Formats: sequence, C-alpha cells, structure tokens
Amino acid sequence: MRFIEEVVVDEFLPTVRSMLAEDLRDRGFTQSEVADALGISQSAVSKYAAGDVARHEDIVADERVRDLVKRVGEGLANGDLTPVAALVEIEVLIRQLEEGDLLADLHEAAMPALADADVEFSVHDPDSGLRERERVLTSVRRGLRTLTNASGFAGLIPNVGANVAECTADAATVDDVAAVPGRLVDVKGRAMVPGEPEFGVSEHVATVLLAAREAGADVRGAVNLRYDPETVEALAADRPTVEFDAERPTRKAVAAAVAAADLPAGEGTETLVVYQTGAVGVEPIIYVLAQTAAEAARIVRGLL
Repeated sequence: MRFIEEVVVDEFLPTVRSMLAEDLRDRGFTQSEVADALGISQSAVSKYAAGDVARHEDIVADERVRDLVKRVGEGLANGDLTPVAALVEIEVLIRQLEEGDLLADLHEAAMPALADADVEFSVHDPDSGLRERERVLTSVRRGLRTLTNASGFAGLIPNVGANVAECTADAATVDDVAAVPGRLVDVKGRAMVPGEPEFGVSEHVATVLLAAREAGADVRGAVNLRYDPETVEALAADRPTVEFDAERPTRKAVAAAVAAADLPAGEGTETLVVYQTGAVGVEPIIYVLAQTAAEAARIVRGLL
C-alpha cells in the first residue's frame, strides 16, 4: 500500500527542490541563500548541487513543473514572492497534478490496483467512486462473515446457490453491483464461498435488487434464500413482503410487483422481502433486501 502523499514526498518534492535549487544558484544565490529561500539545510542544497538527489524524469519533463520552477525562482530572486507565497504556488500545482494527472499516474504506477479498479478516483474527494465501491465491497464481506459464521445458514441455501450483494448509490446495471462470483453453496452443511466479492459477477440477485430499486424501494443490499412458507411468514412479521411471478422476466416481474404493492414511502422500504414460488424449470427463491449487504445478512441470521 502506497499513499499519493508518499509519491509527493519521495518523488515530487525532491525533484522540484532540486530544480529550484539549481534555478536559484543560476540566478546568483549562494548556497546559504538557497537554503533560506527553500527552508532546507545547506547540506541538502549541497546534495542537490552535487546531483546526489535523484530526480524523477517525468516530473522534470512536465512543462507545468518547469514553468512553476521558473516563476518561483524568479519571484524569490526579485522579491515578488515570499517563501510562503512560493509554498502556496507549489501546493496549488501539487493538488492539480493529483487529480487524474501526473501525480495520479505515478500513484497508479506505485499502486497498480488503482488502475485495475476501472473507476474515476479523486484522492481528496470523500465521495469518490472508488471510495464508494470499496465501501460496498467491505459491506459484502461483512455480510459474508455474518452468514458463514452462523450455524445453520447452509440449510437456507437454495439449490441454485446463494449470494450476498450490494450496489452503489447510483446503480443502473449489474456492473454496479458487488457480489460473490459463482455463488455460495452448501458443502456438507457448511456454506462455501468460492471467491472474493467483485463487481459485475451477479446476474441473478443483482437483477432482483435493481428491479426493486427501480420500483422505489430504498434498498442497496440483498441475500437470496431457499424458499419456505414459514421463512416468508417469519420475515413478513417485521417488514413488507411481496410475491412476484417467476414465469415472467425477472426484472420486469419484480419491478411490477413492488410497484403494485403500494409500499410505504421512505423508511417503509428500507427493508423488503420479495419472493416467487417457482415455475417450470425455476426454483422458488426468497430475496431479503435491505440498506446494505451487511444488514440483509443480519436479518437472515436472525432466522437461525
């Protein structure tokens, strides 16, 4: 794990300080004056002058960095810039280069997993897409732990397998829903998890979740279970429960059933149970929907 701040400290700042030290020396500054202007030690200036501090070639080659060094060097030399003003100029460029630019590219090179995330990432945005997706994955993992650590959960897994899923706030397709690839299965009374949660790997549960949201349900997490009338009855005691037609296309059937149920608005649909009783070639299934995957898992665990 490497933070973008480490890229700034380890690569950007040494390079820019070295370039500034060289610029100021070319403008006639003494080693002591360079040290005072940059707020560093004379020994550091000496290392910069001797070439003992490595420069990052991509940073040196960037025209914006070169322009910054020229402007700051000139400003410090003629008195137009104080060291504080120079610091502000450098900080502004750093923030610009961190947002999908040079420093962001260097960060991805140091952390390849960021590039693999396939989502726009802003390191200073608390609501960035990557941060939300990581939160969703964390919630799915929590839901999985809740269920796999619960004695008896394997008995609730349908023949087609179970899954734990959660979508992003603006989810539109299955690619916006995280779940377990391959589904959970019952192996000798234990729920086996085939892999780490990913986005875009659940067509079945994701479709039900997205359909319920389309119809107005305020839900983002889901767990599917083996159908049993007693299970439906137990879940219906504390939350809205809706049956849909398994003979129709799932997304249309769920959306139509939830919309026709005239559910209470707002908090009334933060948890919801939808189910179908089967059709030719279709196993009956229950879906527990909640605000998060972790919450849906806690509801299911309460059945045990």
